[in-house]
Amino acid sequence: MILVGESLNVISTKIGRAFKERDPKPIQEEALFQKEKGMDYIDINLGPAKKDGHELMPWVVETVQEVVPDIPLWLDTSNIDAIEAGLKVCKHPPVINSIMARPERYEKMLPIAAEHNADFVALMWGPEGLPRDENERAALAVELLYAANEAGIPNEKIWVDGIVTPVNIQQPQLMSLMEFQGMLQDIAPGAKSTCGLSNISNGPPSHLRPILNQTYMVMLMKNGMYSVIADPLDEQLAAIAKGQRQDIVDLIYGILDGEEPDIGSLSKELQDYAKTVKVILGKTLYSDSWLEI
Repeated sequence: MILVGESLNVISTKIGRAFKERDPKPIQEEALFQKEKGMDYIDINLGPAKKDGHELMPWVVETVQEVVPDIPLWLDTSNIDAIEAGLKVCKHPPVINSIMARPERYEKMLPIAAEHNADFVALMWGPEGLPRDENERAALAVELLYAANEAGIPNEKIWVDGIVTPVNIQQPQLMSLMEFQGMLQDIAPGAKSTCGLSNISNGPPSHLRPILNQTYMVMLMKNGMYSVIADPLDEQLAAIAKGQRQDIVDLIYGILDGEEPDIGSLSKELQDYAKTVKVILGKTLYSDSWLEI
């Protein structure tokens, strides 16, 4: 599983202040930390960056590349001018995060991606917002990838994001995304896939976020997910992604294949993963105390 570090983000108080004040130190410390934690890519998230994004993005890109020149970057902002300015100073082929499945966005952004030979994240957010199910996700994917191919961008340079939703308010959407993942290679052979993994745990208490993120990542892996945008602080998640906790993967895969583990024979750690799979599958009603039941 490819990991994209999510925490070089304007919503972080420390990073947001560093962006505003053009202070390279916190930005470079975060980039070095993400490299140490095994992130394969670093996502630079400026948010809307309406005022000065065209100046800020290239400055941040160059600031990060000074200390981690070997790690490719994702450029993440809704400001198209900022994306274009950042692309011009990237040392490695970057990834644009993201291009929505809305004509008013992709008609402007696909030529920019093609001109700079950049990969891009195809975000399944359509004219009506979040797709209702896997079939709507598939229809949006066909539309956006066809437009990309017409612009000269092959499927291999496209990372499809079907959108992760919070488990405590939109649990059925999590199943829909897994179904869509299983369909993706038939819809778009050779395309990659990604998602904002931490969205699943937006809302639940902070101590429950890691096990939700880790469990759902494994469930998505089984359905073909190629990469996740994730929290670099979560060392267990990185260990699972890099193949160091096969026991967790085997347990979750087995449950998804219909096996019922003997809960009493499992360690407390593995029991928690088994319980979390059932919550995500909707077999157990969500509550903040599901691990205590």
